[in-house]
Amino acid sequence: MNALISTALSGVVMMFAGLFIGNKQRIKFVAIVVLLISFAANLAELSTIGAGERTLYGMITVSHFSILFNAIALGSTLIYFLLSGSAFEKVGEHVSDYFALIFFILSGITLVSTFSSLLILFLAIEIMSIPQYILAGADKKTPKSTEASLKYFLMGSFSTGILLMGITLIYGATGTFNVAELGLGAGKVNTLALCGIILMAFALSFKVSAAPFHFWTPDVYDGSPTVFTSFMATVVKAGGFIAFIRVFHGAFVGERLTADWQLLLAIITAATLIVGNFTAVFQQSVKRMLAYSSIAQAGFMLLAVISMNTFATQGIILYAAAYSVATIGIFAVMIKLKDYTFDGFNGLARTQPVLAITTTIFVCSLAGIPLTAGFFAKYFVLAAAVQQGNLLWLVITAVICAAISAYYYFRVIIAMYFKQGEAETAEISGSFKLMLIITAAIVILLGIFPGLLLQFI
Repeated sequence: MNALISTALSGVVMMFAGLFIGNKQRIKFVAIVVLLISFAANLAELSTIGAGERTLYGMITVSHFSILFNAIALGSTLIYFLLSGSAFEKVGEHVSDYFALIFFILSGITLVSTFSSLLILFLAIEIMSIPQYILAGADKKTPKSTEASLKYFLMGSFSTGILLMGITLIYGATGTFNVAELGLGAGKVNTLALCGIILMAFALSFKVSAAPFHFWTPDVYDGSPTVFTSFMATVVKAGGFIAFIRVFHGAFVGERLTADWQLLLAIITAATLIVGNFTAVFQQSVKRMLAYSSIAQAGFMLLAVISMNTFATQGIILYAAAYSVATIGIFAVMIKLKDYTFDGFNGLARTQPVLAITTTIFVCSLAGIPLTAGFFAKYFVLAAAVQQGNLLWLVITAVICAAISAYYYFRVIIAMYFKQGEAETAEISGSFKLMLIITAAIVILLGIFPGLLLQFI
């Protein structure tokens, strides 16, 4: 609850900051300060819930899991501000408004991690989505940005309608919106409720860009300003998966019902892994490759959704942190480059060795190479699927797709170290390089000691 209130108030503060602060770098400083306050307020709530959880009016439930995820979301956003916050002014004049919209998205994410009612879930998804439509079209000078915003808005509106229809059918079958009281699967499964579950699965699959609901992702990510794509593809996507887990693990239980929705999500997961990885292989733009890569990463995170065990809970937390930090780091480096194709990375190791080394660490993490956070993230979600049983075919598919992903990720490393050329970059400050090194160190630290994060669940 503290995180929700503090992020919402921070958004309001940033709205008015633009009226009184003319220096855009000072606006970034204010955003970092209020974000740190929100981070501290979130952690302070641990003292009020003790070893259990606290439910407010049957609508919001604050637990160790929600506080930990909010800390990851806010911490990742802090890294994002420090690395890429200065690039906001290149998009347009309204820098404080961009920060405000991101804080409003964060307030929606905190709601996603704490909702107890399906109505709050609907509000959370809307609060997360609407500011993204605006950020996607923030670059008025680029027609692709306007196209991305319109496409995102139209597709997002349809998926929200599907989500609302699913919630309506579930309410019609159970008579309640409260997740803990739904009791779906306790007895004979109501056909109306099953239809509602399917519609909710489809709508949430759109929000996390899972196949076959992924068609909007490459165009939106490619057309949106790169600095905002970084946030949309990481923290926001992780929030969508927390919604997935809280709904399907909390309400849709029972042997028959679990088998029904697990089969549905298993098919979606397999399609997501195959489509994301195989399509990423043929991309010539690193930005577009990362868009398809995010689809493939969504497939791995879906393994945690369909696995109802401790490994799944640990896996989604670790995956959210590992994926968000590494991807934010790669996008921060891309923003400094003049060319987003693979050729734009040619010779980067010779001209900017710090950028090349840190990018290598981020890429290795996304590929799941040992000693990086991505390795243990993939291990936990795969172990969760193995422990669940009846999903061995899906685990084998995921392992094969992980091997394929190494090909297109390593194309970046090959371009930086083995291709001839002079990568053109903007001016690189010492503070930016230091922040990149710290971010890479976090990736390695979580790869060696994942317990540092998981012990707080």
